[in-house]
Amino acid sequence: MARDTRQRILDCALTMFNSQGEPNVTTNHIADELEISPGNLYYHFRNKDDIIEQLFQRYEERMDAALSSPEGRLRDLEDIWLQLHLVFECIWDYRFLYRDLVDILSRNRRLRLRFARILRRATETCTGGIRGLVQAGVMRASAAEVEATSTNILVLATFWLNYASVRGDRDEASAIRQGIVQVMMLLSPLLRDAERVHLNNLTKAYEA
Repeated sequence: MARDTRQRILDCALTMFNSQGEPNVTTNHIADELEISPGNLYYHFRNKDDIIEQLFQRYEERMDAALSSPEGRLRDLEDIWLQLHLVFECIWDYRFLYRDLVDILSRNRRLRLRFARILRRATETCTGGIRGLVQAGVMRASAAEVEATSTNILVLATFWLNYASVRGDRDEASAIRQGIVQVMMLLSPLLRDAERVHLNNLTKAYEA
């Protein structure tokens, strides 16, 4: 029963953080939404930062799974497209982290270090995927271009929701889809002609 209450608190906090913004939600708001006493909530979590840390652990496990690479073969465009879906779906489900990323990480050194680890893992995965396309002969890119493209992809993915929000996009789900396409367009200039056509066809089908 206690475990069920703990999970309910985490699920409710995630929903409220995502819909209202983490700075606008207090532990009292979460307790009220669940119709439990603040004392019951504090039995399971010391404070709001404790809740955020537990949600971050969920996010971390999900992102690590999304960043895993296929073994025994080089990746193709479809593999990268699928992986982007998994990454952006994780970003969408934990979008409060990305909306208030700088503020949350500035308050918690442990989370800052853990997020830096995720970025390093993402860099390795992204760089490895692009190198795989080069090795497979579907892309032309120097070592410097591989590194720069990988960095551009990570910056775009990390701050895309903030950019979309400042731009005035109200439909965040649509913004996520646009973010995936935008990332793939970073690869387009480096692809050989046939693969560039293939990517454009993928994009058109995706946006249809």
